[in-house]
Amino acid sequence: MTNEINYQFPIAYLNIDSATKASGFDMASDVLTCSLLRTLAATKPSGNFLELGTGTGLSTSWILDGMDEKSSLISIDADDKFLNIANKYLGNDNRLTLVLTDGGEWIQKSKDKKFDYIFADTWHGKYLLLDEAIEMLNTGGLYIIDDMLPQPNWPEGHQDKAIRLIKELESHEDLYLTKQVWATGIVIGVKK
Repeated sequence: MTNEINYQFPIAYLNIDSATKASGFDMASDVLTCSLLRTLAATKPSGNFLELGTGTGLSTSWILDGMDEKSSLISIDADDKFLNIANKYLGNDNRLTLVLTDGGEWIQKSKDKKFDYIFADTWHGKYLLLDEAIEMLNTGGLYIIDDMLPQPNWPEGHQDKAIRLIKELESHEDLYLTKQVWATGIVIGVKK
């Protein structure tokens, strides 16, 4: 077994990838992470999904690819330039709601919503408002983050924040937690 990618990409992925590169966006999730997101999405039939940090929609396309037709995904981003790319290639999927807003404001206003799957790929729901995001999970719900291994685009001091985040997640008694030293460093929590 190797990390070689020998599986079918979501239909919109290659177009989004080209538009992402042209836009200069350099914070996209890697393909290995995206593959895992799709696989985990398939475990939640008729699920309510949340993605915090749409970016250009690369990971969004994989999550949608794993979802069944009765599932729904809300994906949040504060940058309309990048969200417009996601909307161009994914906006016709009626399971998807793209929301242009600040993630922190959205979490604060939506605390009563419950999800079966949260991919937190931005500050809010990950480094900020972590407890609030985890509280939004249904029992058995998945909480997924990536980029927990040092990345070339991390600013100085970010590794200390990542270490603190892991310790905070480990202290959450309401989560079963698995840390994977694979891809960009993935953490998966399941709500007890």
